[in-house]
Amino acid sequence: MDKLLEKVYSMTPEDTERCKPHLMIGGGHPGPTLCTGKGIRVTDINHKTYIDCTSQSWALYLGYANEEIREIVYEHMGHLGAHIHQGFNTQVRYALAEKLTSIAPKDLNRVSFTASSGLGIEAAMKIALKNVPGSRKFIVLDDAYHGNSLTTAAASWTSTKAKGDFTGVKTFANGLNDLFIRVPNPYLYHWTKTENPEDCIDYCLDAMKNALQREVCGQVAGIILEPIQASGGQIPLPKRYLEGVRKLADEFGCLLIYDEIQTYCRIGEYFAAIHYDVEPDVICLGKALGAGFPMAAIIIHDRLEGFSMNAEELHTFANNSVSQICALKQLEIIERDHLLENTKKVGKILGDGIKGMMKEFPEIGDVRQVGLHIGVEMVKDPVTKEPLLAADTIRARAMENGLILGTAGFRKNILKVKPPLITTPEDAAEILDKWETALKLALR
Repeated sequence: MDKLLEKVYSMTPEDTERCKPHLMIGGGHPGPTLCTGKGIRVTDINHKTYIDCTSQSWALYLGYANEEIREIVYEHMGHLGAHIHQGFNTQVRYALAEKLTSIAPKDLNRVSFTASSGLGIEAAMKIALKNVPGSRKFIVLDDAYHGNSLTTAAASWTSTKAKGDFTGVKTFANGLNDLFIRVPNPYLYHWTKTENPEDCIDYCLDAMKNALQREVCGQVAGIILEPIQASGGQIPLPKRYLEGVRKLADEFGCLLIYDEIQTYCRIGEYFAAIHYDVEPDVICLGKALGAGFPMAAIIIHDRLEGFSMNAEELHTFANNSVSQICALKQLEIIERDHLLENTKKVGKILGDGIKGMMKEFPEIGDVRQVGLHIGVEMVKDPVTKEPLLAADTIRARAMENGLILGTAGFRKNILKVKPPLITTPEDAAEILDKWETALKLALR
């Protein structure tokens, strides 16, 4: 072993405490110091092992320390290295662009790569502004999360008072832009205005049309949405709603932009656009795209004008060849090992298993599952649906029992269950057992 690695790997809890004053961390849930991992399991500095149902911010589709990814990184680093200036073409960048467009909706055939998910959202915004002359504003949904840069934070719930008080983003409020108009999200589970939850879809579409007609000065550039809201509450948007939004975008001459940063491959299809059969103008990708390496991309419709070489979209690390080859290798593994089918199969096992606990735990109000994109909403009473703010407590009890769960942004009554795509039915049974134990410890 390299002596530097040996030195770092031998650090003790006391060593990390010594280093802690020198480190700044701007967000996330405080967690243990992780040291080694394999597959869906990870071990901390105190030798405690966990099943990770967060895939490390939903970014590790193949789990920890995948051997094939490790090998291709080693081989490619010896062949070309990692960093290539954006202006120089490479074989791997060509190959990945062709592969992504081959699995994307048929009219989306051009790719631009960048370094992170937030930059991907901003790239999509640039395309919209370029293709809709005179436009400035964007429509986003209530409780959306599209990133935390000074641009994307203004489109995210983190810049609002959604959770009852402001997050740390208020520190930068004077630097945030005013590009975004928010409209209601189709949260059918909490619809109360009529007896029919389907009416929520019409209400939300009417609200969006009203915003496009009356609440924006001038032409709207685009509508940005996650087909399944993640941080917003693990809310699958109904197909009829997406069809209606597509019609509104066409009617008002703006672009429909899908933030698929968390839905790419995770729902049992390559894209939510395919799952819903509603084609957007732009798809944004990030997080797991690079198999754990930093990377993002946008794919745009044939009818749109793309970026020019006139510094319209220029980033130092937009052409990371290691991330690109890992993205290609991950897709090869997903296809070869039928991981999309596995995602549907294991996701259903987990979703059905949690639903099966509703009788014993009526606090489980709703289970929203599409593939391995699973949200569990906790309520005080299944009739009133009043939120039970127990997600952090359940998460803590699960962590003690060796299970890492996520929570849905500011909603402290919703848990996320989103393990790697390699999770097996046997793993799912163990997850459900640990999940049930956590519920008993937290609620009984």
